[in-house]
Amino acid sequence: MSATQFDHEKLRVYIESLGFLSWLEGLFTRVPSKLSVRDQLDRASTSIPLNIAEGNGKYTEKDRCKYFDNARGSALECAACLDVLVTKKILKDRDILQGKEILTGIVSMLVGLIKNNSSSRVYESQEDYGNNGKKD
Repeated sequence: MSATQFDHEKLRVYIESLGFLSWLEGLFTRVPSKLSVRDQLDRASTSIPLNIAEGNGKYTEKDRCKYFDNARGSALECAACLDVLVTKKILKDRDILQGKEILTGIVSMLVGLIKNNSSSRVYESQEDYGNNGKKD
């Protein structure tokens, strides 16, 4: 990559999203180009860094969050596309494991960016899930 010139290029989530694109290129050699899910995966994966870059350049919290939300949605869409490829028996679970790990990190970082850029949003506590509302 060239010398850093823009603020979004300094974001770890942006760099990770480019890493996912690179990982995906290796996977695409095993996925037929005629499959619609491949095209969808290509478009969704490309959308992640583009939305991060555009969102990071916005001035208001609301505008930044909109684009970070879109990037998060695209990352989740990529995860679903990988599941579809396994379900259609194009790939095996082990083929997509690394990609899912990268996407998990991307989604986590985007949630952090969204929370840091949205003082007016309401969030539920994660600790309330999975224990039927009981406190430890």
